[in-house]
Amino acid sequence: MNTKQHKQTEQLGLLAENGMKRVTCSNQFIEEFDVLVAHIDVLDFLKTVPNSTIRLVVSSPPYNIGKPYESRKELAEYFGWQEKVLSECSRVLMDGGSLCWQVGNYIDDGEVYPLDIFFYQLIKKQPQFHLRNRIVWYFEHGLHAKLRFSGRYETILWFTKGDDYLFNLDPVRVPQKYPGKTYFKGPNHGKPSGNPLGKNPSDIWKIVIEDWENLIWDIPNVKANHPEKTIHPAQFPIELIERLVLALTHPRDIILDPFMGVGSALIAALLHNRRAVGVDKEPAYVELALSRIRHAMNGTLKRRPLGKPKHKPSGKEKVSQVPKEWLI
Repeated sequence: MNTKQHKQTEQLGLLAENGMKRVTCSNQFIEEFDVLVAHIDVLDFLKTVPNSTIRLVVSSPPYNIGKPYESRKELAEYFGWQEKVLSECSRVLMDGGSLCWQVGNYIDDGEVYPLDIFFYQLIKKQPQFHLRNRIVWYFEHGLHAKLRFSGRYETILWFTKGDDYLFNLDPVRVPQKYPGKTYFKGPNHGKPSGNPLGKNPSDIWKIVIEDWENLIWDIPNVKANHPEKTIHPAQFPIELIERLVLALTHPRDIILDPFMGVGSALIAALLHNRRAVGVDKEPAYVELALSRIRHAMNGTLKRRPLGKPKHKPSGKEKVSQVPKEWLI
C-alpha cells in the first residue's frame, strides 16, 4: 500500500472511532470490519475467504474489450479465468445467497457477442446455481453505432445458490399504477386487488420516480455529467446496486464485489447498513474507492439518489434545439 492509501486508511480509522464504520485495507479476509478493501489479484484474495460467508456477490467483471484496466484476451482464455473466479464465488457464497453478474456485449470485428449468454452457460456449470431473473438495465446514452442499432442496455444475471433463497420484495415494491383496481369476481369481489405496499417492479427496470411503476431499469449510466463520474471507464451507478442490496440481503449481511472498481457496490452496501468487501488490482481505483467511501460516511459523496428523476430538457437549451443547418 502506498503512502496516500495509508493516510486514507488512517482518516477512515478516525471516523470509525467517532462511531462511524470500520474500514480496513487487507489483502486477506478478516472477521471484524464494516468495509474491507483489498488491493490484490481477485483469485488470491478469494482463497482467503471462508466457505459460506457471503450473502450477495455482485459485480461487473472486466468485459475483455481492451479498456485501460484490462488486457484483452482470447475469449476462451477470458472465460477460463472467469470460470475460476465464479467457482470461488460459489464456494464463499452461503446457501440461499445470490450472485448478480452485470455484463454487456463483446464486439469483435463488427460482430456482437452477448456476454450474458456465455456467462449463463458458464455459471450453470455450478449445479447449485439457479437463474431467477435476467434483469435488463436500460440507459439512453452511450456510443453511437453506424453499422448497427446503437446498444442501450446491459443485463444482470441473478442466480441463487439453491432453491431456499432470500428475497425481500417489500423494500423494493413500486407504486401501484391503478391502486383502486378491485377483484372482478369471487369471494373478494369489489375489494382492492393490489398490495397496499405496492407492486413487484418486474425484471426490466427503469429507475426514475415514474419507474417504480414501469418495467425498465432506466438508470442513467455514468457519463461525463453524472455526479458520480470518476476516471473509471466502465463505472456503474450506485443506484443500480441499491435495489439488489435491499431485495437480496438483510442488514449486516456481507456483500462481495470481486471487481470493485471505484467502489460503487461497497457504497450501496454502506448506505443500507450492510457489510461490504471489495477487491481490485488497480491502485488508482483502490484509492478512489477509499476516498468515495470516506465521503459516503461523511455525507459528502456526490451521487445520484435512488429514484431521482432524470433530467428532461425544456426545449430552451441550445443542445435540445434543431440546428439551423438542418433546416436548410
